[in-house]
Amino acid sequence: MPKQPRIIEKGKIYHVFNRGVEKRKIFMNDQDYSRFIIGLEFFNQKNPIDLWGFLTKNLKGKNVQKLLAEKLKEERAKKSKPIVEILVFCLMPNHFHLVIREIVEGGLSWFMNKMGGYSSYFNKQNKRVGPLFQSRFKCVLINNDQQLQAIFNYVHTNAVELIEHGWKEFRVKDYKKAIDFLNNYKWSSYRDYIEEPTNSLVTNRDFFNNLLDGSNGCRDAVEEWIKFKAQDIIGAGDEELESIFLN
Repeated sequence: MPKQPRIIEKGKIYHVFNRGVEKRKIFMNDQDYSRFIIGLEFFNQKNPIDLWGFLTKNLKGKNVQKLLAEKLKEERAKKSKPIVEILVFCLMPNHFHLVIREIVEGGLSWFMNKMGGYSSYFNKQNKRVGPLFQSRFKCVLINNDQQLQAIFNYVHTNAVELIEHGWKEFRVKDYKKAIDFLNNYKWSSYRDYIEEPTNSLVTNRDFFNNLLDGSNGCRDAVEEWIKFKAQDIIGAGDEELESIFLN
């Protein structure tokens, strides 16, 4: 049965996500996470780019990091205008979440098609064949300010699962530990919102900074959600959130 065409509107904001086939890991090490984040930056443009080529060509020897930094700087100078705004992201071992606004007609699908090149990279690195993801990416429209605030929290708190398995269904046992873990988790945009940005060329933070009243408001929103989930209320809030954001 043919896939139904997506209806994606320019100017609207979407929760975009996908998971590894058979729930397998899609990030095996720091290099994989970094490669995906570099893709978020460099595929977000109209110009074509051979990302795998420029990441591997002449990047051998003792000065790999220096050579990579120089090559990234060189490629940034060639970048054209973005095709989407990446507002939020979180990478987990077997899945990813993005919050994206389409700013060019067809830009979101175009961008995600480019990001599909990560599968080729992963297969080359791990000497495997076949699809890496369960299916084509999922895409859910975020309809109002309440949902926007909720998706900001939902995506950025995903990483708590790595230290407290099942916290969404039950509760956070140690909210201080959970908050500290999020403050130091490298593979999401949360730290870009609450401190000096490390992925400043990946994310556009103006929208949520305005919605949530700056970095302190962004921090407060996430921490209040974690504290709420530390209360002894089984499944508090999550069933409704997942019905909105994962369907």
